[in-house]
Amino acid sequence: MHKNTICIWYDKDAEAAARFYADLFPDSAVTRVTHAPGDYPSGQKGDVLTVEFTVCGIPCLGLNGGPAFSHSEAFSFQISTEDQAETDRYWDAIVGNGGEESACGWCKDRWGLSWQITPRTLMEALAAGGDEAKRAFDAMMQMRKIDVAAIDAARKG
Repeated sequence: MHKNTICIWYDKDAEAAARFYADLFPDSAVTRVTHAPGDYPSGQKGDVLTVEFTVCGIPCLGLNGGPAFSHSEAFSFQISTEDQAETDRYWDAIVGNGGEESACGWCKDRWGLSWQITPRTLMEALAAGGDEAKRAFDAMMQMRKIDVAAIDAARKG
């Protein structure tokens, strides 16, 4: 049992989401599925109630709590990538599995959870500050999925 775990509310698909994440990201796994011991407002005895899983080493608990709450961009996972191939793989898997694109490296999975697929070169450029950061930032603002070559070119000016 971890001292701190991120609890993510799902309507009814916590297990499917957790298995998708575990298959996609390294250092990720589904570790426990718990079934409801009795009926509850959005489910019945025997339904999957909670799913314990990790995403890139971060402990999470998926709760099948019903349709009362939905995800928003106020919470997201930021996944750091090394190159364009890794960026493409994660982005394409999330968007191509019923998700949707957004701006500046953000996308949503089919359950409505937001992801930032962020190449390391972008974060390094922003951390550098000054003109390099401004050029990389301006380039990023025109993108949906981050283009590593375009960010690298912007960094150099």
